Amino acid sequence: MTEAPVKEGERIAKRLARAGLCSRRDAERWIEAGRVKVDGKVLETPACVVTEKSVIEVDGKLLGAPERARMWRYHKPPSEMVTARDPEGRRTIFDSLPKSLPRVVTIGRLDYFSEGLLLLTNDGGLARQLELPANGWTRRYRARVHGNVDEAKLADLANGITIEGVRYGSIQASLDRQQRSNAWIDIALTEGKNREVRRVLAHLELPVVRLIRVAFGPFHLGELERGLVDEVPPQALENLLGVKRPPRKEGWAKPKPRPAPPHAKRRRT
Repeated sequence: MTEAPVKEGERIAKRLARAGLCSRRDAERWIEAGRVKVDGKVLETPACVVTEKSVIEVDGKLLGAPERARMWRYHKPPSEMVTARDPEGRRTIFDSLPKSLPRVVTIGRLDYFSEGLLLLTNDGGLARQLELPANGWTRRYRARVHGNVDEAKLADLANGITIEGVRYGSIQASLDRQQRSNAWIDIALTEGKNREVRRVLAHLELPVVRLIRVAFGPFHLGELERGLVDEVPPQALENLLGVKRPPRKEGWAKPKPRPAPPHAKRRRT
């Protein structure tokens, strides 16, 4: 997967998103509002393909070159929504992320109560590609459950399971340790359906008390503290994803993790 110059053209909404101005959906709204011009003509529809030679203006200002693809690891705490705005007024990850971060989108999601590794990127196209089940990226979790674990039933999950008409693919699950009426389970899956881990374990009469994502494909949570953000070095993106990086500048060093927001608490598993 490489970041290459536009040759055959791309949709205007995608071009605006790659420039880091907005999401594709917002771009379509801007076009409907008459805020976008291409080659001096106000667009009336997002069904427009632009090339490198197109002159694009937004609110009368020329559009700059697309930003290079970047990615960050975020240790999401529980009780944060993975959304830009929550109609119920609950805290979102964007309330906690550093204001110095550019506009980012998430790669995959975590539910409100889940915690752990959440990947962020400024490239919406890259995010969609990495979320595709066809990539076969493994999501790894640690789940603390209430109840006594039947290890044979966990092993059976490797064959997949159907719950209330929904088919879940192969899940690798193993007991880490049983502590009286609670247990820790290690889980690996590739599909990542909505609330898959919680629903499957609840079906086994093992309600989840705590759920932590520890890895998403080749990216790991590691020792990143809760509430911290750490940019993935360009070299890692190039090696792992084939994303081209800009020429190295003198004095370049790996970015340091962002400081935790004031409300974040450090807590180890």
